[in-house]
Amino acid sequence: MSGVVVHLPRGSGGAGGGEPHGDAVTLRLGPGEVARFGRGSTAIPVELRLADRAISRLAGEIRVTDDHWQLTNHSTTHSYLVENPEGAGEYLRVPPRRVGAPIPFEFSRVVLPTRGDVTISFQVFAPDHLYLDPDAMGVPWGNSTVTAYSLNETATYFLVLVALCEPRLRDQSRVAVPTTPQIVERLRGHPTCGALTARAVSSHIDYLAEEKLRIGGPDSHEPDRRNGKREEIVGLALRFGLVREEHLVLLPPLAAAGGRERQAAR
Repeated sequence: MSGVVVHLPRGSGGAGGGEPHGDAVTLRLGPGEVARFGRGSTAIPVELRLADRAISRLAGEIRVTDDHWQLTNHSTTHSYLVENPEGAGEYLRVPPRRVGAPIPFEFSRVVLPTRGDVTISFQVFAPDHLYLDPDAMGVPWGNSTVTAYSLNETATYFLVLVALCEPRLRDQSRVAVPTTPQIVERLRGHPTCGALTARAVSSHIDYLAEEKLRIGGPDSHEPDRRNGKREEIVGLALRFGLVREEHLVLLPPLAAAGGRERQAAR
């Protein structure tokens, strides 16, 4: 993946001209491209409209480079938070008027303060983090190679990938790929996934297919295509050994997710 994916959830403004129930918006930005966010106006167009009077017309902008993205805060009074949802409370504070703050997280949530009880936020999936091939670590930089599939095994999307592959890793047969509700239930016992929703799982699957494993297509959101996409994700991950039996230890113990089924079978 070269560039970033920015996702503004439904109800934060979006394409609805700043209306409280605007549609969700997803932007794809390549290196050198910029997306501006804020309340916007006819004179100040923005790509992400955020519906709250505490947010400036032009609140800030995202600028994409080859290997990371930068956040500029145009507010003169408010700091913005950039949270790492995959980390243990890890975050960055971008102070007022800060220009081009580099963001190191692979997956980020940008949070803006509001006058209400609930903050407004949007998500940013960063450019691929590249990892050197371990076999090439001792050679000069000019001759080193990078991995074909850049996967962070500590990220939530990798847990979703392991859960998708688990039935076939355990059974080695052509069993059905788990559904989204099954993945939510399977990961519920994980310390970082207790609040994982079906929508979040679907987003992680889209991210795996379209950005990490590059198997998504233009019709990837149609129901039949989504089912086939899961099959393709699992097939590719198992064929190339991206998920192996040793990764199963990352999942919660089966007793936590499958205890009820085994009780019923007795």
